[in-house]
Amino acid sequence: MTNEATPTNSPINAEPICFAHLTDIHINAPAKGNPLFGIDMTAKLRTAFADLGELKTKPAFVLISGDLTQDGDLDDYKHLKALLDEESAKLGVPIYVGLGNHDFRSPFREGYLEEAPSEANYYYSFVHEGLRFVMLSTQVPGSHDGRVDEEQLKWLSSVLAEPAPQGTVVVLHHPVNPTPTALMDSHLLLNSGELVEALRGTDVIALLSGHIHFHNIGVVAGIPSFAATGVAFGLDSTDPSTMRFLDNSGYNLVCVKDGEIAVQPRYLPGEHRMVFEWDMAKHPAHA
Repeated sequence: MTNEATPTNSPINAEPICFAHLTDIHINAPAKGNPLFGIDMTAKLRTAFADLGELKTKPAFVLISGDLTQDGDLDDYKHLKALLDEESAKLGVPIYVGLGNHDFRSPFREGYLEEAPSEANYYYSFVHEGLRFVMLSTQVPGSHDGRVDEEQLKWLSSVLAEPAPQGTVVVLHHPVNPTPTALMDSHLLLNSGELVEALRGTDVIALLSGHIHFHNIGVVAGIPSFAATGVAFGLDSTDPSTMRFLDNSGYNLVCVKDGEIAVQPRYLPGEHRMVFEWDMAKHPAHA
């Protein structure tokens, strides 16, 4: 089931379109305390928005590409909505969200969208000043793996059949381009080949993703692909055998100029201390 936002129908603007891409915020309702690594994820997110508020050029909007919550229950999504509504009002820009493997559809629809709970998938598109954004869902319910299902692939092809004036940016949770290690490659989109085939010959100028919790930049089928680090925490991208979780935070600043994209990874100040190490030889399940 699609949920398509109403396009802005704004005239084409020769000025750059700049926005912020956040991902993996892993919010929990405050009443739970901070069960994940003892880190206050709400405070982390507020710090990221405070940083956005200090920029000399305010982003036109904010994208959050999944793992909106850690546990994904109703109270988490109610808290998330109140939090993002407040930060959106302070920054003065809209926020667009997608779902990740830590999210749950029914509580999200009830608590965040404030509609009847439903297991229907959540994906949509919107247009900003002629630049189209396609927000895909790569959820595989009950799994940490990611896949773009057949329904979305058909919908995507129909959307991309008509080019947008300034091109299209595709946003998803699980990334498609290779990482530095085989361990982290196991966290990529399972059917990336099918997605890439749907994008060939279209007006897509970039892919934006998250999930792996470190900045990772590459090219797939000639299309630039940018995974952003997590707001909640980071991962060491260089360790081939374990997942080293780091207490750091960041996001990507993105600008589109004349159909071309520029991305600036941004880390927030912090100690980058290791808070947990997952040995995949002893615990082969995904983290």
